[in-house]
Amino acid sequence: MHAARERESAPPTGSTPASRRGGRQHRSSHRRVVPRRSSHRRSTPIRRSRSYLIGTLMAVGLLGSTPYLLDGGRSDASSGAPRPRSTVHITPAPAPTPAPTSTPTPTRKAAQPPAENDVPSRGTGSFVTADAGGAKVGQGPDLLRYAVEVEAGLKISPAQAAKEIADILAAPRGWTRNKAYSFQLVGAGAPHDLTVRIATPATADALCWAGIHQDTEGEYNCEVPDGVVVNLKRWVEGSPTFDGPIHDYRALIINHEMGHFLGHAHMTCAGPGQLAPVMMQQIKGLHGCIANAWPYDKNGRLVSGPHLT
Repeated sequence: MHAARERESAPPTGSTPASRRGGRQHRSSHRRVVPRRSSHRRSTPIRRSRSYLIGTLMAVGLLGSTPYLLDGGRSDASSGAPRPRSTVHITPAPAPTPAPTSTPTPTRKAAQPPAENDVPSRGTGSFVTADAGGAKVGQGPDLLRYAVEVEAGLKISPAQAAKEIADILAAPRGWTRNKAYSFQLVGAGAPHDLTVRIATPATADALCWAGIHQDTEGEYNCEVPDGVVVNLKRWVEGSPTFDGPIHDYRALIINHEMGHFLGHAHMTCAGPGQLAPVMMQQIKGLHGCIANAWPYDKNGRLVSGPHLT
């Protein structure tokens, strides 16, 4: 009986000395609870050490694999496991950087004055005549003398506009290529046969309606009995259908409207890939033709097409 009790109360680790088991059997068997408590206290540190060792080994294993989990290499091993993982999540923080890049865009656009600022829809209705003059150009016997006027208050120099128009009418591919025509720029107060006026859209509409009862819708130019009316919007902005310098489009305006004054009617495109006739309303579409500002081509041939009925 005592032997069975001794085996039941003996420490599982076998660390209790044999003399204590042999000399004090009765005391040990009588106080069998104490050995159990004693054996429990002795085994607990071992279990804790084993748990600690296992946990340590697992942590070391996880830490050792951290660089591979983060970056696929060992480059971040010296920085420790938590910090590389947190930096991976922080790096997207600069994602708001597109906001600053898009913010300057409106600023740059605002810094560029829109074309509408140079093209008021309505003006004073009065005009300033360019104090300019020039020599006769062309060989035509019937000289056409013209003056240039700009609506008062616009940011356009009447003298500069007059010079540009004179250069257009004197160009080798212009109307003076026809030996029947000749022109001469005259200044304020000089006798003249027609006037070229540059006016705001509203004033141009009023002049075109008064002259030929045509509604130019704030967009178009016109030829009237006493000359030519140029819409300021077209003079400044050109046309979306015309691919070229603004001076070339101004040449199209002057050549087209002066062509009407000379008696030429509207034409249309002669065929895809050909130059558009200067008497074609190119602002309303090219219909396969190539935009063109001059009555004649480089070889001196008149650019023509079917007449509109």
